[in-house]
Amino acid sequence: MSTRLASKEDYQKLLDSYDTWLFDCDGVLWRGDHLIEGVVEVLDLLRRNNKKVVFVTNNATKSRKSYKTKFDQLGVEAHVDEIYGSAYAAAVYLSTILKIPKDKKVYVIGQSGLEEELRGEGLQVIGGTDPADNTLEPFSLTDFELDTDVAAVICGLDMKINYTKLSKAFQYLTRVPNCHFVATNEDSTYPSSHGLLPGAGSISAPLRFALGKEPICTGKPSSTMLDCVKAKVHFDPKRTIMVGDRLNTDILFGQNGGLATLLVFTGITTEEEITGPNPSLIVPDFLTQTLGDFRIVERT
Repeated sequence: MSTRLASKEDYQKLLDSYDTWLFDCDGVLWRGDHLIEGVVEVLDLLRRNNKKVVFVTNNATKSRKSYKTKFDQLGVEAHVDEIYGSAYAAAVYLSTILKIPKDKKVYVIGQSGLEEELRGEGLQVIGGTDPADNTLEPFSLTDFELDTDVAAVICGLDMKINYTKLSKAFQYLTRVPNCHFVATNEDSTYPSSHGLLPGAGSISAPLRFALGKEPICTGKPSSTMLDCVKAKVHFDPKRTIMVGDRLNTDILFGQNGGLATLLVFTGITTEEEITGPNPSLIVPDFLTQTLGDFRIVERT
């Protein structure tokens, strides 16, 4: 059963209990381009109390450097080495786990941030933002030349998804031997400033259906993401807490890694999913309405 934080003592006890704080971003720190009230003050409170702060996001549209720009624009203190996105995790997975050779290529369904992270790991990229693939013209196999150097297809959130990209990805995955199918994350939706929109999981769904198989997922709740964090940040899992707004990614990610979990209701998950007549089987350790609630600690 989850503990609902209510009093100043509840919040202070949680602050005292954990040294490392992992945060999802969309739905926890902001919605779209709108900062959630109190976030800056709470993150500052954590830093002043010598807590490690790490940002772990399934958003694969931006590289870590691009994400840093968004933090800056919203007035949130963050450093590049504190930011871990699913695009970065995917790039590390392809380069260090799958060990894609440098002379091979990766076909991308995704945006420039994903391409940037892949290139940062020394991988050759095709598709993605290439104008030739961003077209609404009908796709024809008679005009398609199979590139047998493609060793993997990676699918992230792509706001210019089209039939050409799906068709090319399908050709590589079915016609190039041992071509890997990787997804940055499987989020069905993501929270924008004005409501929910289809997420990266919805973009890869047509390929999963056509292929009859699932991709390797590198974002939350996959352990690949936590492995990326562990490689750079030293922390004790028993003194670490994951803060998120989605049960089947953020909270499950924390639980899979042996971390404590805190759910906020400023993003995807509603309180009814926890306390309603048909509660989720994924149960966070702690609940609070918003991250800004921690400001009560400094109130007299």
